[in-house]
Amino acid sequence: MATAAPVQFGQYPPARRTLLHVSDTHLLAGNAPLGGRFDTAANLARTLEAAEATGIRPDAIVFTGDLTDLGEPEAYTALRAAVGPVAERLGAPVVWVAGNHDERPALRRDLLGLEPTEEPVTGVWDLGGLRLIGLDSTVPGWHHGDLDHGQLEWLRRELATPAPLGTILALHHPPLPSHVPLFDILELREQGRLADVIAGTDVRAILAGHLHYSTSGTFAGVPVSVAAATCYTMNLARPAADVNGMDAGQSFHLVHVYDDTITHAVVPVVDAPTGDVFSAEWVERMSRLTPEERLEAFSRKRR
Repeated sequence: MATAAPVQFGQYPPARRTLLHVSDTHLLAGNAPLGGRFDTAANLARTLEAAEATGIRPDAIVFTGDLTDLGEPEAYTALRAAVGPVAERLGAPVVWVAGNHDERPALRRDLLGLEPTEEPVTGVWDLGGLRLIGLDSTVPGWHHGDLDHGQLEWLRRELATPAPLGTILALHHPPLPSHVPLFDILELREQGRLADVIAGTDVRAILAGHLHYSTSGTFAGVPVSVAAATCYTMNLARPAADVNGMDAGQSFHLVHVYDDTITHAVVPVVDAPTGDVFSAEWVERMSRLTPEERLEAFSRKRR
């Protein structure tokens, strides 16, 4: 897929790195409808199609957990078959993060090609100087999250040496509060231990999922961005105690890494009429003008 060269009209140069952040696919073997209602395979296909349509070639595609709903081997095989061709066309590595609905042995064997053990699913990726670390916040047999001593000490050792463009952490359970009572029960436990490990390091952002709605906040001074699910999302337009899932609002995030900041853009997966004022041709035409001419042609208020 051809992509246009980055263009700078304002004070910020193009992003150094770009990530595609997807979460909570919840695939089932044989594409059984999740909860009898949600076609998770079709919703994933629509999400991947929308991501590819942006024309962006990300430096990595990050899936923050609940890759399958029941941890079935066939579901992991189907997920790999769905994502693999897209990742190959985009030329991007895929980072798989385990979620509370996943089963480590099947995930390791049928998605990663590793020994089917209960060892945490972790990894480190060097994306041209940007370090991405995948953590495993799952607790086998339970839905809440935790990071054991061994994994935290491993993380501490990895972070001892800074990366040229800093570090992004990816895990399933976000270290953030939620106003939805359900998620208080299912949160990441002992969050202070993680805060102690990342204090004073080069961690610049944390990517997470789990909540089935997009949200953001800070944890130990580090920005946290939670991507909504591809399978179904939580309808927050209800009282907190009545929040439930709906087959709408699916989205993914585009993460742009700049020298001094990281942005997380929520991209809705929706078919809707869209204007045609701006285009590649418009950008090309504006790029031929001087900054003063661009201001005159576009920025001044019209009365």
